[in-house]
Amino acid sequence: MSAPRRLLPALWLLLSVLCPLVHAQPDRVNGRAFATRSQVIAQHGMAATSHPLATQVALDILQAGGSAVDAAIAANATLGLMEPTGNGLGGDLFAIVWSAADQKLSGLNASGRSPLGLSREQLMAELGRLGRDTIPPRGFLPISVPGAADGWFELHARFGKLPMQDVLAPAIRYATEGFPVTQYISSLWDLGVRTAQADKFPGAFLATYAPEGRAPKEGEIFRNPDLARTLGLLATGGRDAFYRGEIADKIDAFMRAHGGWLRKIDFEKHTSTWVDPVSVNYRGYDVYELPPNSQGLAALQMLNILEGYDLKALGCNSPEALHLMIEAKKLAFEDRARFYADPAFAKIPLARLLSKAYAAERRQLIGPRAARTYDAGNPALKDGDTIYLCTADAAGNMVSLIQSNYRGMGSGITVPGLGFTFQDRGEMFTLRPGHANDYAPGKRPFHTIIPAFILKDGAPWLSFGLMGGAMQPQGHVQIICNLIDWGMNFQEAGDAARWQHEGSSDYDNPKMTDGGYVEVESGVPYESVRGLLQRGHVVRLGNGGFGGYQAIARDAKNGTYLGASESRKDGHAAGY
Repeated sequence: MSAPRRLLPALWLLLSVLCPLVHAQPDRVNGRAFATRSQVIAQHGMAATSHPLATQVALDILQAGGSAVDAAIAANATLGLMEPTGNGLGGDLFAIVWSAADQKLSGLNASGRSPLGLSREQLMAELGRLGRDTIPPRGFLPISVPGAADGWFELHARFGKLPMQDVLAPAIRYATEGFPVTQYISSLWDLGVRTAQADKFPGAFLATYAPEGRAPKEGEIFRNPDLARTLGLLATGGRDAFYRGEIADKIDAFMRAHGGWLRKIDFEKHTSTWVDPVSVNYRGYDVYELPPNSQGLAALQMLNILEGYDLKALGCNSPEALHLMIEAKKLAFEDRARFYADPAFAKIPLARLLSKAYAAERRQLIGPRAARTYDAGNPALKDGDTIYLCTADAAGNMVSLIQSNYRGMGSGITVPGLGFTFQDRGEMFTLRPGHANDYAPGKRPFHTIIPAFILKDGAPWLSFGLMGGAMQPQGHVQIICNLIDWGMNFQEAGDAARWQHEGSSDYDNPKMTDGGYVEVESGVPYESVRGLLQRGHVVRLGNGGFGGYQAIARDAKNGTYLGASESRKDGHAAGY
């Protein structure tokens, strides 16, 4: 072979690398090159969840005459079975519902509270015995009352159509007959099982989730007959079966026998709270989140700050735009660390935190270089893992719902015979006397899970959300900027490359002093990464924890829904 011909493979490789830099060649005929698929469009109803089988369950409920809320509950119950790595009956729930009949949004805070019988003094003594100064992520101490089941029945009482027996039937069937485990969930499941094997906590976690001594592998069929029975009790006995009946009795007995702190009275006194979603207007769009104890305010505060910049002119993922968005996040998260807490225990200056004047004051703190530290503002004077889903029905009702165990498979505590693990949300209490989020009995901890909704001219425009702890408000803002500032469609907005800033002040990090660091996905241009470095940001490659976006939009002109679900996880949007 001649020398020139021997060089052809090397030349081809070089061209394959350089050509996209010179002239990007899209793999799709239409739309942006990075989009993984088209938007889903349907006339009568739609569901977008983190699992294809759960999406199909929601569609079946809609086609059987169920409401958007019925479909959301059915999908959530199914996801609790199929993705125990992120949610389940042992976790909490938040939702925003658009009622077409009332032409209004309603918010539901279905998060649980800390045990009434665990005083702060007892908690500190227990932590001292463990040699800790923070609440651990595993075991009995981080467990709070699970709020998801009560959330289902609150939503159903106000917006449901089908009987709960019909709504929960698909999840019961899958729990009894089994379902195939996906690659993504199998990997998370394996991590949860290996952690539980090391913990050696009492209870039935391993018997429930690793009956063969390991996590199920991709494609294997998993069954959870205990969960099927628990869901059956809910289907026939209602919410009281969980909070006043057999389930609460079993939990009480187990906790007493093994040193846990929850008691039946904690379940009997549990209530969900209907709340008014809070909003800011961003360039003509009214963006709604839920108020504390969740972190939805952070997304709204970021948007208020960013509205003062011409992001459209700067361009998506340009170094200039990225710098401003990261600094806006840092500012919002300082207020998040100081003020966001259970409003029953702390006065939260909501109006001031969300005011345009306060945002203008905070915006003045952003300079040309990455800040090492910011102080929280003084608005009183001028103080894991998750699933997200959305549904929409033929009547125009729409649901934005998020549910979580907090960290992965939660606390690692499973009561024999119930088929679910308890959340570990209590880890998020701040153990600093006088802090808004300081631990107290019967108190809701700070929460990271946040559903979102956007109205345009008073009409529903978008129900959306994504998963990922502190990534959630950052992700909400990136989705909104992708749509409103940079003109992407709903699928493209989710597929676009993301960034995530870590290291802000938090419940376990009293003060950011080093500026934290920024993780970026591979789709962020090298020139932008270099621009961030030049501005003093510490930049790292992303670790895959940026995803979980689902969305349903309403196209009033054409009378259709548009659905999207990104490819970072197993999500699926479908309609009919």
